[in-house]
Amino acid sequence: MVENFWLLATEEGGFGLNFNILETNLINLSILIALIVYFGKGFLGSIMAERRSTIETAIKDAEKRLKEASKALVEQQKNLAEAQATAVQIKSDGEAAAKVAKDNIMAQAAKDIQRMKDDASRDLTSQRDRVVIELRQRVSALAVEKVEAQLRSQVDDGTQQKLIDQSIGLLGGSL
Repeated sequence: MVENFWLLATEEGGFGLNFNILETNLINLSILIALIVYFGKGFLGSIMAERRSTIETAIKDAEKRLKEASKALVEQQKNLAEAQATAVQIKSDGEAAAKVAKDNIMAQAAKDIQRMKDDASRDLTSQRDRVVIELRQRVSALAVEKVEAQLRSQVDDGTQQKLIDQSIGLLGGSL
């Protein structure tokens, strides 16, 4: 099959290099390439220069943003460190305040308990005193009633008159 292919290529003029300048339009291609290079040089050069300046500007902007971001990062890290220190201080202050408040509450609770005990003791004492006074009054009233009942049964009118006169005499009066 390869032999058939070579036969066709050689009989038809087929494949190969043609070194005839006029037949190959080499002159036309050279002129066309020269014109493209000559006229396209300015056009392509300006596009490339513009593209280069755009890239350089973008790189400078990126470097500038990187520097600003680095500064902002350092500043934010500093702020974070300060915030953490402040948080630790606030926590410490809060714990100290909580301890003081707890101590104050405990002291106040102890005072309140003692006051309640004292109030209960005073109430108990005052109720006991009232009960004792009430009992004394009842005992006195009963004793007076009993004495009156005995006096009524044992003292007649004559004796009663003598007692009254004697009592008036003791008081400093005379009849």
